[in-house]
Amino acid sequence: MPRIVVKFGGTSVADVARIERAADKVVREVKRGNQVAVVVSAMAGVTNQLVEYCHQIAPYQDAQEYDAVVSSGEQVTSGLMALALQKRGVKARSWQGWQVPIRCDNSHGRARIRDIGGEAMKESLSGGEVAVLAGFQGLSKTNRITTLGRGGSDTSAVALAAVLAADRCDIYTDVDGVYTTDPRVVPAARKLPMISYEEMLEMASMGAKVLQVRSVEMAMKRDVPVQVLSSFDDAIGSDMPGTLVTKEGNIMEKEIVSGITCQRNEAKVTLLNVQNKPGVAATVFAPLAAAKVNVDMIVQNVGHDGKTTDITFTVAKTDLQTTLSLLENSTDFECEAVLSNGSLARVSVVGIGMKSHAGVAKTMFETLGRHKINIHVIATSEIKISVLIDDSYAEEAIRALHEAYGLEKSNHDDKNNG
Repeated sequence: MPRIVVKFGGTSVADVARIERAADKVVREVKRGNQVAVVVSAMAGVTNQLVEYCHQIAPYQDAQEYDAVVSSGEQVTSGLMALALQKRGVKARSWQGWQVPIRCDNSHGRARIRDIGGEAMKESLSGGEVAVLAGFQGLSKTNRITTLGRGGSDTSAVALAAVLAADRCDIYTDVDGVYTTDPRVVPAARKLPMISYEEMLEMASMGAKVLQVRSVEMAMKRDVPVQVLSSFDDAIGSDMPGTLVTKEGNIMEKEIVSGITCQRNEAKVTLLNVQNKPGVAATVFAPLAAAKVNVDMIVQNVGHDGKTTDITFTVAKTDLQTTLSLLENSTDFECEAVLSNGSLARVSVVGIGMKSHAGVAKTMFETLGRHKINIHVIATSEIKISVLIDDSYAEEAIRALHEAYGLEKSNHDDKNNG
């Protein structure tokens, strides 16, 4: 009997009516002959409200009590979902993270899953029961409730699917799949029927907010097929109406470029004429790491005399002032000046077809040049090219690149028909 895990995000269970609608989808999957485990998020807005309550009482709160509070939203939804399924004549029960148990480390607010004891849940499914798990939560080494960070219910669902050896994990959300770019910016953006784990990981980390990055990492590591689909469409996951995230070998026609992503609110920092000696980069970035400032797109240029070097890197705009303060107060290195720009955007071109096709970078740079869009920094990987540009040109760049790579619906339809 096929076994699937279905996950409903906050907008999909925003109120009782939507929980009832989600329950109808689960019932249809059961009637298809599937064993079904359900993972639910908190109802839309509930987690934000719980966070606000914590901040009102104690702005610098105990992280363990914070997790105890903010994890309660999922507990409510899981109970309501179980009730809705029972109302429809389906045997169901709710599970909390500690009951499974989902064992995590002690990093409250951003815990990582170490292990899942899924035997009891497997027995429940084999007995014809729908298991409804509260997502986003787990159990620390000291037996305290932990949370997995925003979007953590995606990770809960993929991890559960891996442990249960599920045939598929369906992520129901407010969009009907993964698109070539944001349809709000490019109305002609096309939904992808399939995308590789590697491409989805790059797109998620570069600004596409369809799936949490950690959930994609886990799906790739454990080879869990993940489908992204809309809870507002009539189709259920077994109809395969969404985008399937799977291993590259399962994709017959590999796009040269699968998508264009954009990460807004980026900031660039440049250290001029830092002494060029072994270990200097470590002294620059050590205080940032200690302050948990995430650094990306690092570029180092050695001066013509070989004695000095310029170091450029990016951080989130929200971390810019912290970064500048840490660098200016550091006594571990010397530089001529620290320059910054907090009004940038990172635009990325992603596609596994880049592995075997030349000219992708040329097309990107020529397109941006024609539109008079200056590039500040370039970073590449095997299946991605990212550029840092002025934020004011972000949407123009997305539209131009989307057209340049022929990603629009009409172009793709013409190619298929030709």
